[in-house]
Amino acid sequence: MTAPLLDLWIAGRRTAPRSARTGEVFDPATGEVVRRVPLAGADDVAAAVAAAKAAFPAWRDTPPLRRARVLARFRELLEANRDALAALVSEEHGKTLADAGGSVQRGIEVVEFVCGAPHLLKGERAEDAGRGIDVHSTLQPLGVCAGITPFNFPAMVPLWMFPVAIACGNAFVLKPSEKVPSTSLRMAELFHEAGLPEGVLNVVPGDAEAVDALLAHPDVAAVSFVGSTPVARHVYETAARHGKRVQALGGAKNHAVVLPDADLGFAADALAGAAYGSAGERCMAISAVVAVGEAADPLVEALAERARRLPVGPGTAPGVEMGPVITAAHRDRIRGFIDAGVREGARLVVDGRAREVPGGGRGFFVGPTLFDRVTPEMSIHREEIFGPVLVVLRAASLDEALALVNRNPYGNGTAIFTRSGAAAQRYARDVEVGMVGVNVPIPVPMAFFSFGGWKASLFGDLHVHGPEGIAFYTRSKVVTSRWPAGAGEARGHFAMPTHA
Repeated sequence: MTAPLLDLWIAGRRTAPRSARTGEVFDPATGEVVRRVPLAGADDVAAAVAAAKAAFPAWRDTPPLRRARVLARFRELLEANRDALAALVSEEHGKTLADAGGSVQRGIEVVEFVCGAPHLLKGERAEDAGRGIDVHSTLQPLGVCAGITPFNFPAMVPLWMFPVAIACGNAFVLKPSEKVPSTSLRMAELFHEAGLPEGVLNVVPGDAEAVDALLAHPDVAAVSFVGSTPVARHVYETAARHGKRVQALGGAKNHAVVLPDADLGFAADALAGAAYGSAGERCMAISAVVAVGEAADPLVEALAERARRLPVGPGTAPGVEMGPVITAAHRDRIRGFIDAGVREGARLVVDGRAREVPGGGRGFFVGPTLFDRVTPEMSIHREEIFGPVLVVLRAASLDEALALVNRNPYGNGTAIFTRSGAAAQRYARDVEVGMVGVNVPIPVPMAFFSFGGWKASLFGDLHVHGPEGIAFYTRSKVVTSRWPAGAGEARGHFAMPTHA
């Protein structure tokens, strides 16, 4: 039986693609093709941008309070459909239903945040900034904005982008990963059902052709991206060259430092979840542990015990805590890194290549893998594996551990496990990473803060959602005004005015 072909979402309706190219959408737990996805071409992108451009003026002129009411109804529909959306996420990505549901909820929290658009979009005012002169600022939308999102969070990452942009008065074109298109298409339907006008949100699944069309399109004012560092750099450089505002979040190699005074059982539980949850396919996954001093041996033993007994299987199966990875090619890539780690001399404590998965069939499974005695120059430490592979490095002191983390080219997330407030305070202050957890392994900020890393984990100046998300999707305008009481006051001035 042929898998059904999805549509695009343009101008408030499902739309047949103009491009004849298609891709396959797999259920990673079975290895079966469940849908076919249109790979939007330049003509499809142009149609989506044209629909957004036509819808923008009326949506821009809609008062923020009325926009917020549409967003509030959208939030209610997301809540009502949370389980169905989680099932879509699990089917196309492979993560467990519990993990998928949690990611949908984190996306809903961003929508909750931007329901406060009337407050978030307020400007500032200064009365009598000069003699008889008032000054006020406003935040205005940019126009047509675009989002390019990855496969690992089919609901959460798009919800970091398009609700924020739309709350600010923009129209939006979303290019979700062609590996996981269904969740974005369904959310567009729900937003339309909530009362969003036609054309304000458009969804065009696709590959590099669609991405490059968005980056070059003259009517796209801003681009937001989440994905790997090489692609983030390409998105940033290309879009900036075409005069667009860009935020491009790249890859990561997130480290957790474990000090000898830490509760090692608590740390091992937390790190196992952070490393192996979602099969390690998270940009905030902990993929490297720096064990300090005498913490190393007992920590490795505890991590190994947890990795060996972690239930692995289809994400919908009861009791399973780790599902498959996204594709067969990615599974083989992860296995290749494990092979490399062995060749490079790391100690393979738990080998995920040999893991038997009950009910796994032809699914794309790799078991939890743990390496010890890893050194910084090894590929399993240098590269972002994006799979269930945790590596342990050893350091003699907090100073040595901190220096090791700061030498890493990435700067997305990090954590420290300790009972020492002084050590935690120093680490949080001195580590060159954008998001820091203290006894919290995955320090993803709540929606009213902003998410983003440093160094090679971010290209651009502003992070996503939260206050920086509002700043990204708006531009400020400052108005200086004076109302002379009579014609005699309106004199020309030839020196720089000082408002004194």
